[in-house]
Amino acid sequence: MNADPIALAEAHWVDHGWGEAAPGMRLVTTITRVQQLLHQSIDELLRPDLTFARYEILMLLVFSKRGALPMSVIGSRLQVHAASVTSAVDRLERDGYVTRERGEGDRRQVLARITSAGRRRALAATEILNQEVFEDVGLPAAAAGRLTTSLDRMREHRGETLDA
Repeated sequence: MNADPIALAEAHWVDHGWGEAAPGMRLVTTITRVQQLLHQSIDELLRPDLTFARYEILMLLVFSKRGALPMSVIGSRLQVHAASVTSAVDRLERDGYVTRERGEGDRRQVLARITSAGRRRALAATEILNQEVFEDVGLPAAAAGRLTTSLDRMREHRGETLDA
């Protein structure tokens, strides 16, 4: 019989006298595991040329008015370190999905601009992700909405500002 390792961890927490922390430990561990499972399935769907991180960059560029954004803005919107943005844009550029250019007003500014191939790839990837992941996350829409609201509260509790 295979027991749920997260449930077992919760039982160990209680056995060691950490009962008040056990539900929170189980929640955090469950969220982390679900995130891992989602990333695995998404990355499988996007192979061989995209990861979810690179897909997110392409979609930011698709949604931008000019099809280009400063690298710093990409990092800020995705809440990742500049080095991660640089690495992802390097790969997207190698694959012909983005180009880099200098800002018009400030030549020190580096912009990532989506190419027509990048736009096509992003939109094709979105179709796949909508069908295989986003339209059926394993919860009814109302439950997914309630869970999102709860997770947003957790984000705020950890210091994020959730301005629309």
